[in-house]
Amino acid sequence: MKTIGAAYLGSGRCRFTVWAPLKEKVSLLLLHPEEQEVEMHQEDWWYFTVEVTDIKPGARYRFVPGTGKEGFPDPASCYQPEGVHGPSEVVDHSSFEWTDGNWQNIPLSEMVIYELHVGTFTPEGTFEAIIPRLEELKETGVNAIELLPVAQFPGNRNWGYDGVYPYAVQNTYGGPTALKKLVNACHSTGIAVLLDVVYNHLGPEGNYLEKYGPYFTDKYKTPWGKAVNYDGEYSDGVRDYISQNPRFWQEHYHVDGLRLDAIHTIFDQSAISIWELFRQEVGSMDKPFYLIAESDLNSPRVVQQAESGGFGFDAQWLDDFHHALYVLLDRKGQKFYVDFGKIEQLTKAYKEGFVHTGEHVEFRKKTFGTSSRHVKGDCFVAFTQNHDQIGNRINGERMSTLVDFERLKLSAAALLLSPYIPMLFMGEEYGEENPFLYFVSHTDKELIEAVQKGRKEEFSGYKWEGEPPNPQDEKTFEKSKLQWQKRSSGKHQVLLRWYQKLISLRKSEPALQNFDKDNIQAEPLGKESFILKRQSEQQNQKLFCLFNLSEHTLQYQFPDIDSSYKLILSSKDEQWIEEKAEAVTLPEEPERGTSITLPPLSICIYKNKP
Repeated sequence: MKTIGAAYLGSGRCRFTVWAPLKEKVSLLLLHPEEQEVEMHQEDWWYFTVEVTDIKPGARYRFVPGTGKEGFPDPASCYQPEGVHGPSEVVDHSSFEWTDGNWQNIPLSEMVIYELHVGTFTPEGTFEAIIPRLEELKETGVNAIELLPVAQFPGNRNWGYDGVYPYAVQNTYGGPTALKKLVNACHSTGIAVLLDVVYNHLGPEGNYLEKYGPYFTDKYKTPWGKAVNYDGEYSDGVRDYISQNPRFWQEHYHVDGLRLDAIHTIFDQSAISIWELFRQEVGSMDKPFYLIAESDLNSPRVVQQAESGGFGFDAQWLDDFHHALYVLLDRKGQKFYVDFGKIEQLTKAYKEGFVHTGEHVEFRKKTFGTSSRHVKGDCFVAFTQNHDQIGNRINGERMSTLVDFERLKLSAAALLLSPYIPMLFMGEEYGEENPFLYFVSHTDKELIEAVQKGRKEEFSGYKWEGEPPNPQDEKTFEKSKLQWQKRSSGKHQVLLRWYQKLISLRKSEPALQNFDKDNIQAEPLGKESFILKRQSEQQNQKLFCLFNLSEHTLQYQFPDIDSSYKLILSSKDEQWIEEKAEAVTLPEEPERGTSITLPPLSICIYKNKP
């Protein structure tokens, strides 16, 4: 495996390496201080390399593949200061002064993840602008942030999934040094950093990879562009190009893990899969480094080890949990999630993980999925909102504008009391009301028109009414920025404190730290309510989490054969209600065998008394 890109060696020396099969020659085109073309030497496996002296970090360059005269950016560029079409820049990664030497990462099972988009998280939209807000995230209970993709994309606004340089840090976010400052600050605050990466496709604009070699294949298809060539002719160089990427982020940016986008659209029939190459790369690191998958397979193989035929991921996203809960909180959503809407599906999500485990699924027009009952809870990341579930609505509506305040509290409790790793979407913790819309800033007119047309067609196929906002319009981007000041007043402050309380319970109650499915029970209480039982046999602790999702009161009778219980949290307590709403008092210590009345749209937790 060859180290690719521009490796600055110090003392004015830099080694340039690029993979270009089928090319008889490749030249390095240095642009500063004066333009100079240097022929590169061909080595084994179609790599071209050359070492240059008297060069400084910050020098701009291109490669000229073949006999032509036109130069293109480095496929493994670490920085594109002038954007996707501009020259690449030499980066000295050793020059940054890290202060996180004692950082050992946070156990995945203990993480409370906060997904954020750099461009809309702050008015400035930069890495460094995030740093002053880390303390408030920490006070909320967040101990890991997940950055939407930061690989260089066209223009200055994008979700990040149109990135075209997997090793380059977005210039308008601040570039390499600014990302390092953010990671360093996160670690000093006690916050891990996960990075969303895209290995299933690369964006169309600024994508010059085919100038160098067969990076893509027509053998497979993806919804977003050409599939990456992981198993065809000349795929060894492509596999090196991608499999080195996880270690690059850990080694040079001290990132603590990656979330891989849509792995079900990564196709590889090699004897040694790309997943195994990833695991080999990260397995030798000196501290835990996590790989989390977004998968549409509903298969436990994703988190099984490669030795047993699995993909080897540490965890995977659990979309079924979102769908099962959301439709019960917002009945209007059922037309978008036609296969969900029963309370039994939500209780199954708690007990097993996947809801669809071999049944016929109308949306897919086939039987789908298999059981994950045997998979521990900390192998799943659950959420009630994320960039997709919000941004792929026609108007980017968040949960806070779709349901009332009481249901927002239910949503938070349902997630944070679950036996899964919770992930919040930025602003969720205080009920942000600005939308999160889909936005781009392409420069190619035909591409802009194609994106606008494709967006309209996508929504028409999903029964949405109206037309989506123009993704190219800067106003669409500006509307998506957080109103951070809302955290400190009114119902937003109440909701924030509610999240803090739930996260605090999650970190302090042993029963909520037990991910063993054998110690998790969930049972329907009628058609719109349920009881979630969490327990820790080691600590002899049991929690009864009673959820009434209906608009009617509900009677629950405590078992007569169990121990006594004490109320530790009620969403109807005075401190958790909106202004002018009525508090409801629940029994503090109900007798065994007695009934309690659960108010409409409420959640309460009872803990057994030792």
